[in-house]
Amino acid sequence: MHCDLTSEQQMIKQMIREFADAEVAPGADERDRLKAFPQDVLAKLADLNLMGLPFPEEYGGGGADTISFAIVVEELSRACGSTGITYSAHISLGGAPLHLFGTEEQKRTYLSKICSGESIGAFGLTEPNAGSDAGGTRTTAVLDGGEWVINGSKCFITNASYASFVALTAVTEKQMGAKGITAFIVPTDAPGFSVVANYEKLGLHSSNTTELILEDVRIPEENILGKRGEGFKQFLMTLDGGRIGIGAMAVGIAQAAYEKALQYAKQRTAFGNRLSHFQAIQHKLSDMAMQIELARNMVYKAAWLKDQGRRFTKEAAMAKLYASEVAMSVTHQAIQIHGGYGYMREYQVERFFRDARLLEIGEGTSEILRNVIAREIGC
Repeated sequence: MHCDLTSEQQMIKQMIREFADAEVAPGADERDRLKAFPQDVLAKLADLNLMGLPFPEEYGGGGADTISFAIVVEELSRACGSTGITYSAHISLGGAPLHLFGTEEQKRTYLSKICSGESIGAFGLTEPNAGSDAGGTRTTAVLDGGEWVINGSKCFITNASYASFVALTAVTEKQMGAKGITAFIVPTDAPGFSVVANYEKLGLHSSNTTELILEDVRIPEENILGKRGEGFKQFLMTLDGGRIGIGAMAVGIAQAAYEKALQYAKQRTAFGNRLSHFQAIQHKLSDMAMQIELARNMVYKAAWLKDQGRRFTKEAAMAKLYASEVAMSVTHQAIQIHGGYGYMREYQVERFFRDARLLEIGEGTSEILRNVIAREIGC
């Protein structure tokens, strides 16, 4: 595996870094304070043809690889974690299931809207009693006169307030357990479908997090996504790719915190010296730089394996697990280096810390990911 980025990847990295610095970072604190969704940023990303970056050009996508996707998520997250998770979920959770399992007609109808940015991608798996135990899904779908009738609820769903449709799971054969779960494409404007955005969160304030309520929602029989009874398996495959996005997001947030801490340490003086001259601070910054580099390499390896069409479940789990824990460690130390100022909002590192906390929970808790890795290594 080559460690150098290709010329196309380097071009994307430079473009998205400049975009993030100019268009995303300046409003990040205000969006966080107001809990304002980054809709204007997403519109500009659509203008740059980045909203369908890794999907085929025939559906309006960019035809790029997974490493390029990881680069974009990292750079957006370095500027604003909420924008990073919005974009990552749009691609890896909203668009990916359609790309992987959709029919040609579904791709042209729905994936094309993801690629153009006409609809923001969303994915409905988690329920009040089915988080880490996704096989415990209770939402049901019953076939009635050529239509599926769906009843149930989903929670902690990213982007759904801005989605025209959501891919979600429901039980179609209760007696079959996880093999009785099917995936569906459900328009959010269907009668009986409600999207509720009332959560008060620790961080990622300008990310849209919602509850979905489905009461006798009727959809056509052909709105099954993939094969009947394989929804659980399909969504586990989707999560493998999503973990690359969360890993990249963690790297971006950690990078932002490290850069702020390094800058502060070079400017702040104590006991007659700059903080960066004290060995204790040097060791903290050295550890931060090392951990970020290792996390980034792990994310890129998982992305590379995916692009090669090789199995990447273990590597994606490792990348997400390690990078998320690095993000928590680095943001913690960034606050420590800032001292009392790190606790104040104007210095931003407290936002990075709050935003990083979700990454050890979403798309597989650290505990579940260790179970995944244990299974993959043959325990």
